[in-house]
Amino acid sequence: MARVNENYDKLSSNYLFSEIAKRTKSFSEKNPGTEILRLGIGNTTEPLTKSIIEKMHEGVDKLADPERYTGYGDEQGDLRLRKAIAEFYLRKGISIQYDEVFVSDGAKPDSANIQSIFAQNSTIAVQDPAYPVYVDSNVITGRIGAAKGTTYSGIIYMPCTAENDFFPELPGRKADIIYLCSPNNPTGAVATRAQLKRFVDYAIENKSVIIFDAAYHSFISDPELPRSIYEIDGAKKCSIEINSFSKSSGFTGVRLGWSVVPKELTIEGTREGKINAIWNRRQTTMFNGASNIAQEGGIAAISEEGIKENQKIIDLYMQNARAIKECFVQKGLTVYGGENAPYLWIKTPDGMSSWEFFEKVLSEAYVVITPGSGFGPSGEGYIRVSAFGHPDTIMKALESIKQNLGI
Repeated sequence: MARVNENYDKLSSNYLFSEIAKRTKSFSEKNPGTEILRLGIGNTTEPLTKSIIEKMHEGVDKLADPERYTGYGDEQGDLRLRKAIAEFYLRKGISIQYDEVFVSDGAKPDSANIQSIFAQNSTIAVQDPAYPVYVDSNVITGRIGAAKGTTYSGIIYMPCTAENDFFPELPGRKADIIYLCSPNNPTGAVATRAQLKRFVDYAIENKSVIIFDAAYHSFISDPELPRSIYEIDGAKKCSIEINSFSKSSGFTGVRLGWSVVPKELTIEGTREGKINAIWNRRQTTMFNGASNIAQEGGIAAISEEGIKENQKIIDLYMQNARAIKECFVQKGLTVYGGENAPYLWIKTPDGMSSWEFFEKVLSEAYVVITPGSGFGPSGEGYIRVSAFGHPDTIMKALESIKQNLGI
């Protein structure tokens, strides 16, 4: 008799962004003709740059040419792109071998899939609040127990609060797998070298693995802040870095990312190269490689010229962030983030819950924001606001908030 995976029933509620979409749709149906302005989901809006489009057109043209047509590519990614990513790290002074790079269809699936190569009884620690996929994917595989209110049994929550500048202390008990994200989604906080060093030292001592999500690395403008965990001595012995073209190059719909699995990485009972080999085996078994057209665009995006082009778009989003911060500060709210990250983390007024403030902003200003509680228990009492959007749309939303939101 076939049975469903009952771990799905452990998930505490609808996926955060699906719930936002449902509530927004309901409001629109009850208020026909009302223009809804969105500062919620982190979806890019600006067109791909010239060099990326040209390279992707070249990829399409290859598919129309019998002499240059290609079918399946390497599951690990196009060799040219893997070498380009390795060169990207080398320009930062980080030595990564191309066969330590695995190209994928995005950081989100890698964040979910990577935990499958570790033992089922591994103990998980996550920053709290955190991007939902870190927790939910471990619930689905049965590694985490049932929900208890806003938390799950069997998981180590590492609170990120205003008191610790939204970067956690070390786990209070031994953790096998530790999820870190910097710049953080949703708080916009960026880890310092000293903060990451403490986790690297902890992981080496405990034979733990850090899953480091660097999807927003390109938004860091402060040269003192690390963009990669591999800037920290010893990190290649204990860390897997997940990265993405989505936010740095506008590939949210194109779908392209990568993970670095260093051969130096070892855990209990393994030798150097074993974790790299297991991930390679997983990918060759369950993944047929990213789109060859997307990978052509990735080669352009990660080149020095492509990075310069994309920086102009990143600057535009960060200009949005500054305007958003100014608006909410003027409304008397406490605002964090938005300086080296495209997200702003805003304290709700008068003790309102995250969803209560979501409803208030939607009903009064017709603006969609993201409730902080959807990112974990420490997110309650906050909202996340995204700086992704056309500047004119952002300004229209902010003007509505200034004029219509009663605080």
